[in-house]
Amino acid sequence: MTDSPSDQINPVLPALDFFLARQPILNREQELIGYELLFRSAAVGPANVKDDVSATAAVIAHASELGLNNVIGALQGFINVDAAVLMSDFIHFLPADKVVLEILETVKVTPELVARVKQLADAGYVFALDDVVAASEEIEQLMPLVKIIKIDVMEVDPSKLLKLSVHFKRADKKLLAEKVETLQQFRDCVTFGFDYFQGYYFAKPMVLQGKKLEASKIVIMHILALLVRNVDNGEIVRYIKRDVALSLTLLRLVNTPVYGFQKFIDSLGQALIVLGRRQLKRWMQILLFANTDRHKAHTLSPLLILAATRGKMLELITEKIRPGRRKMSEISFTVGIMSLVDVLFGMNMEGVLRQITVSAEIREALLHHGGFYGSVLRLVECTEQREDNLVEMNALLTELSLTWEDFFEAEKLAFEWGNSISTNLGVPSPAAQEAFKDEDDDD
Repeated sequence: MTDSPSDQINPVLPALDFFLARQPILNREQELIGYELLFRSAAVGPANVKDDVSATAAVIAHASELGLNNVIGALQGFINVDAAVLMSDFIHFLPADKVVLEILETVKVTPELVARVKQLADAGYVFALDDVVAASEEIEQLMPLVKIIKIDVMEVDPSKLLKLSVHFKRADKKLLAEKVETLQQFRDCVTFGFDYFQGYYFAKPMVLQGKKLEASKIVIMHILALLVRNVDNGEIVRYIKRDVALSLTLLRLVNTPVYGFQKFIDSLGQALIVLGRRQLKRWMQILLFANTDRHKAHTLSPLLILAATRGKMLELITEKIRPGRRKMSEISFTVGIMSLVDVLFGMNMEGVLRQITVSAEIREALLHHGGFYGSVLRLVECTEQREDNLVEMNALLTELSLTWEDFFEAEKLAFEWGNSISTNLGVPSPAAQEAFKDEDDDD
C-alpha cells in the first residue's frame, strides 16, 4: 500500500456537518463496558443520514480528530460499517483495540466481503453483526469471523428470542440485546443468556409509592440545600459528620497529591476549607450517583456518567450563551445532575422534590422543562437519542442562539468530563481532581 489512510480521504463534507450520539452498552452486572457511536448529519430532512463513502470517510476522519479517548475513555466504541467502508483503506483510522465494527444488516455478503472481513479480523479488528432478527445463510458465512451478535429485541417475537439466543450461544458467540427499554426486557434477556445490553432501561425510574430516600442520600441532599442557602461551615460539617463513609471520602479526597499539602488534613473543617464550597457542592452532586455497593467499588455506573455528562454539558452551554454569569452556569450544572434523581431514587420527580428544597426555577426546569434551564436541559436530553429529535434540537439551538459548532465543542468536553469521573469509593480520578481545581472559589 503506497498511500497512507489520510491520503485516501476526500473530505467532501465539513466535520461539523456531523454530530455524535453515543448509547451506553452494559454487561450482565449492569456495568458500563462501551458505547455505540452514532454519526449523523446535523441537517434536518430525509438526507440526515449520510451513507456514501466520502461522507463516511469524513466522519471517520472526524472521529480520529476528536480522539476516541475523549469520547469513550477506556471503554470500547461500537461503530456501524457498511460494505463501502469495510472495503476502504480509511477504515484503518479506527484503532483496532478501541472499536468493535458492526456490520450493518443491509450489507450484501459476497466472497470479496468475507475475504476483507477476514483480513481485518487478522489485523486485530473485532466484528459484530448488527440488527439480527433471524438466522440466515448470509449470517452463517460470517459467523466464523464475528464475536458478537446484536439482536433487536423489539423486532423479535419473545417466543422466538430464546431459540435464537440458544442458536448463537451454541456457536460460542457473545449476544448483545439492543433496544432494551424496560427492566423486564433486561431480566428476560439475562435469563436467555445475553451478555451485553443496549437501551435506556437503566435510566427509567421504577416508581415505588411511598419510597423514602436512603439515609446517606438524604444527608447529601441536605448538604446541597445548606450550600445553596450559604450557611456557615460549622453547620455543613455537622451534617457531614452524620455519614461516616461520606466523612472519610472527603478526607481522602483532600489528602490526594493533587492538592500538594505536606501535612495530612485530618479535620472535616479543614477539608471543607481546602476543597472549597463550590467544589464541595459539585462533588456532593456527583456522589449522589456513585455506586454505593461496596462489592462493586471499582465499577463505573452508567447512571453516574450520564448524570455527570448532562451536568457538564448544561454548564458549558450556559457559559457559552450567558458568558460571565457564573451563578447561571452553576444552576445549570445542578439542573443537569438533578434531572436523573428520579431514576436514582426510584421515585417520580414530584416525590423527590417533596423531600428536598430547590429554587422555583430549578423546580420548573425539572418538572416541566420550563424557563431557560428547562430549554437547555431538553436540548441535552435530545442528544442522548438524537436520531428522532433533530427537528426539536434545531429549534432549541435557535431559541438559545447557540451554533452547532459551539454545541459540538460543549458535547466533546462534557464526554471527556464524564469519562474522567470514577466511582471508586467516591474518590475522583487524577483528571477529575484537576478539573475540580479552580482559579478562584468565591462562592
